[in-house]
Amino acid sequence: MKKILIALLLASALASSAQTTSWKPAGQRLKTEWASKVNPSLPLPEYPRPLLTRNEWQNLNGLWNYAISEAEDLRPDEFDGQILVPYPLESSLSGVARKLRRGQVLWYERSFQVPSAWKGRDVLLHFGAVDHEAVVYVNGRRVAEHVGGYTAFCVNITPQLRAGENKLTVRVVDNSDERTQPVGKQRLHPGGNGSIWYTSVSGIWQTVWIEPVSRQYIADIRTTPDLDGQRFVVDVKTIGTAASTDQVEVELSFAGRVVVKATSPAGQRVILPVKKPQLWTPDTPNRYQMTVSLKVRGHEADRVGSYAAMRKISVAQQNDGVWRLQLNNKNHFQFGPLDQGYWPDGLYTAPTDEALRFDIQKTKDWGFNMIRKHMKVEPARWYYYCDSIGLLVWQDMPSICRSDQGWHMRNWNQQPDGAHASDVEANFFHEWGEIINQFYSYPSIVVWTPFNESWGQFKTPEVIEFTRQQDPTRLINPASGGNHYRCGDFLDLHDYSRPPVLYLNDTTRPVVLGEYGGLGRHIEGHRWLETDATTYVNYKDANELTDSYVQQGEAVLKLAKGITLEDGTPAAFSAAVYTQTTDVETEVNGLMTYDRKVMKMDEKKIRDINTAISHSLDK
Repeated sequence: MKKILIALLLASALASSAQTTSWKPAGQRLKTEWASKVNPSLPLPEYPRPLLTRNEWQNLNGLWNYAISEAEDLRPDEFDGQILVPYPLESSLSGVARKLRRGQVLWYERSFQVPSAWKGRDVLLHFGAVDHEAVVYVNGRRVAEHVGGYTAFCVNITPQLRAGENKLTVRVVDNSDERTQPVGKQRLHPGGNGSIWYTSVSGIWQTVWIEPVSRQYIADIRTTPDLDGQRFVVDVKTIGTAASTDQVEVELSFAGRVVVKATSPAGQRVILPVKKPQLWTPDTPNRYQMTVSLKVRGHEADRVGSYAAMRKISVAQQNDGVWRLQLNNKNHFQFGPLDQGYWPDGLYTAPTDEALRFDIQKTKDWGFNMIRKHMKVEPARWYYYCDSIGLLVWQDMPSICRSDQGWHMRNWNQQPDGAHASDVEANFFHEWGEIINQFYSYPSIVVWTPFNESWGQFKTPEVIEFTRQQDPTRLINPASGGNHYRCGDFLDLHDYSRPPVLYLNDTTRPVVLGEYGGLGRHIEGHRWLETDATTYVNYKDANELTDSYVQQGEAVLKLAKGITLEDGTPAAFSAAVYTQTTDVETEVNGLMTYDRKVMKMDEKKIRDINTAISHSLDK
């Protein structure tokens, strides 16, 4: 089977190799060391879906034809050139670096062949993510539509396929500054002078691929760890099956030894009891390997690989009245950086898989145990690395409203450009629901955060209830530093004073420091803009910056262990998030420069204080 996989990858590479000589990164801006390692014949060749793996697949990344038209519904007669998929249109690594403006349409097109070994099976076409509205055509026939720039989608294209060459066309609309679509930190005009808004991202920005399946196949696996019940609950979605004749079998193993095996009729959940489970923590990121097979009338129709981890996230009140976050029923202080997930050369898309893993591993090496993924959703492999390396993840919903003039929406009627509340709400719930469901089974994710600092915040109790219905197993941060309501699982404060303080307490739930720090240092030659880069506060060298970071950390450590307020009430932070992992465009307050080439502080001193904070509640 491995030989088949290698052959398919080589075939995909050879199909585009004749055109690779025309590609080179666009523009002269900052680049990471991985930019030179991008293979235009087959960029990002790694398998893109770690929680549901098959041996046979074909990667469609590489050079595609592209064109930008003025709101034309018809495919253009001529293309503007070539674009390297899956790097977004505006990025250097796309080879294009053009903006897609409001009302314009971005077209992609390439040809592909289905391997002869797949004859007699259905073919699924997958897109990791396309920002924002995508319409997909195969051989001129419309096969799929998808709205939302942060989630994957797939379609069965078997009826549209023909022998030999097939033509794949994608039509994209992305009005990035439209006030009704989730955009996170993207802006068409991000500006300089310390702007917290970044270059807009349009089009395909994650892997495109095809795979063969039988007429009856496994479409999704939803795994829920139940630590208190010492079991895994597995829901397997199948296509084309009947519960009366077809069965799903799940086998769980650890360190090469089968732990448990169970079978249920197709469409019914599978229960896997696990005695003395191996727990997942940041220090011991134990994972169980899982094999799921589908049997149709006694014959195996499909078999996929997956994994699971036993962990529980919860809150509990202590004897002194203070509420704490808990991991596996033990107090656990969660501490990590704010991670924007931007790259100077690939924008939303890491240049290589090695680069994608790099930021996560560095975060771990620095002594953190958590990452707040800020205003962006990452490819599935990013969460896979957090699962395997051992980092908790707080996942933000990319915000909808635009607040680049300091405007924070507190009422829909204040929204400019006449955007309607119903459109905003519908788009929000649609995409937030897709994000939660798509990433439900990744054990590293422990917190969902629908709002940040009141940006686009609306009907908060209803949003929290919606989130809870989608996933009752994780904690919900109702609004990180935003308009505070007595709903959700904890109160999140932002404080960029030095040192940070616990300025608002809650005696009914945990209190966390959702953002602090922002300490900056300019590194000439490693800035996105040499003249307009800025930060909250600037330090002249590594020693001065490190000293300030450690002082901030010591204040957080004290607040983590607990203090007594003036009225005699015990209080404490249960988590903290430092701003931020890297510089991003005009922001220079990262632990690393934007190109990841310079660590701005003394790493040992940073690791020492971070480790003390991360383990401050250990007993």
